[in-house]
Amino acid sequence: MLIAFHKPYGVLSQFTKENIEHHTLAEFDFPKNVYPIGRLDLDSEGLLLLSDEKELNNKLLNPQQTHERTYHVQVEGIATEEAMRKLRTGVSIQDYRTRPCQAKLLNEPHYPPRSVPIRFRLSIPTSWIEIRLIEGKNRQVRRMTAVVKLPTLRLIRVAMGKLTLGDLPSGQWYELSPEQRKILF
Repeated sequence: MLIAFHKPYGVLSQFTKENIEHHTLAEFDFPKNVYPIGRLDLDSEGLLLLSDEKELNNKLLNPQQTHERTYHVQVEGIATEEAMRKLRTGVSIQDYRTRPCQAKLLNEPHYPPRSVPIRFRLSIPTSWIEIRLIEGKNRQVRRMTAVVKLPTLRLIRVAMGKLTLGDLPSGQWYELSPEQRKILF
């Protein structure tokens, strides 16, 4: 079984509740024995896959499999082509250099407001970028945008491979059909 879920902001990508203030996947009535394939942090939203097929974790997340993940990122400040070039060629975060990725400026997409509004400053504009990676270190996209002086305000995973989030409402999920699994792989 393979499930596509639109993880809302403020939900941990785990079933175990460690803190009474946090929401977890246990609140979304998933079938028994599924687990998340990869993670989206508490502050991120978007497409999260869950499965009871253990071999999918390596197939979808190992960078050597070159399985793309696409993010739409609202950043503080005006994203420039120079910042996109730096992201594309890889940046150093902590003791690691990111692999080359795809990064481009986006026209402002029309996403519903987040449950907790983003930080807004009258004197500092925001912009949106799209980043496509084949790796996924902890908080990597946020760290990458910070290196190019564009702090992340909102992060939405919109696709894994060619499987897109589409118009799946936040907090909803569905089991992938055989055709959708083919799209994913």
